[in-house]
Amino acid sequence: MKKQQEIPIWLQQARNKWTYTGKVRPPFAETPKKGQRSVWDFPRPPAMEQESCEILVMYNSIPLASTRKALAILETASPPTFYIPPSDVQIEQLTTVVQKSSFCEWKGKAVYWALRSSPDQIVGWSYPNPLESYTLLTNHIAFYPQYLECFINGEPVRPQPGPFYAGWITDDLSGPFKGDPGTGHW
Repeated sequence: MKKQQEIPIWLQQARNKWTYTGKVRPPFAETPKKGQRSVWDFPRPPAMEQESCEILVMYNSIPLASTRKALAILETASPPTFYIPPSDVQIEQLTTVVQKSSFCEWKGKAVYWALRSSPDQIVGWSYPNPLESYTLLTNHIAFYPQYLECFINGEPVRPQPGPFYAGWITDDLSGPFKGDPGTGHW
């Protein structure tokens, strides 16, 4: 049996700082219309769901990824982020970015991906060794919709506000969405 990872105090403190955790919508949250989900009902820690919808990612009309086996991460205040299995990604179109990494208090250390044809343009990231609750994400790649053409079941995706986040906004979501100035504490 695999030994459970011990969570360092600094990481637990980062996790504990969140006010909104999906249990109660804040007064400024939009009321979802029929057929919509509120991002304020998504939990923190984030939930992970297996998706069967068609996910398509392209750059200048060149397919980078296509799947019906994405994992969606649903986190309070953010639209879903879709992680695509490596077998459904055109890896030959991408290259790893060695000089950049980051750490998510839920998923762990991320590595970044750029276009092979434009190695200065970061377009995605993955978790080669995610924290225990998110091991299903291992090596799945998430893409930034602000730099690519992304579609869910043929619907064009709108990017989550801000340069850091990469949620995929579709018509079936209500916000407001984290990413605009002054929303970092959400």
